[in-house]
Amino acid sequence: MRSSFRDWAMQVTGISVLRNLLPLSILSILIAGACSDLSEYDSEQVRTSLQDSLIYTTESWDVEMVLMKEGSARILIEGSYAITYHTPDRKETQIQGPVYVQLFDTLGNVETEAWSKRAVYFEVRSEFELYDSVQVLTNQQREMYTDFLVWTEQTDRITSPRFVTIITPTDSIAGRGFDGLTDLTEYTIDEISGRLQVD
Repeated sequence: MRSSFRDWAMQVTGISVLRNLLPLSILSILIAGACSDLSEYDSEQVRTSLQDSLIYTTESWDVEMVLMKEGSARILIEGSYAITYHTPDRKETQIQGPVYVQLFDTLGNVETEAWSKRAVYFEVRSEFELYDSVQVLTNQQREMYTDFLVWTEQTDRITSPRFVTIITPTDSIAGRGFDGLTDLTEYTIDEISGRLQVD
């Protein structure tokens, strides 16, 4: 029996259609199976992966940050470089120095200045942490030296669990565990050492 070209072409076409449909059929079955509900474990893994991908950073050079309080500048901080990290549970800015800080009184005058090598601003807690060779100078010529200092916006106080030295025009005092006002007019030190001159 002789087959015609037409019969042969139909057989080849039928085979080629089956070759093309077979992978599509398998792919359709796999996709349909993948669209089923995820297990609780798989859902948690996807959620965690998505949260990890929601981390972003911002870099800045020659940084100047100003925090306002009741419409007036309360604190100005300058640094040479800053990187800000944003995640769902963490918002902080790390500032490289030299870092320069000004705290303003209610009239807008500079009340206190500070210098350090680096700083971190925690947006959620509204706190600045100053690190490494921290020096504080008030407009009343009171000085403080430490290697770590925290300024908290809610309490408007500065604290340090580490060793501090305070020098005023009349005396000096040193110790660990500092808590005081930003102008250094009132403060407490837990473990005191130093000298005091009484007039």
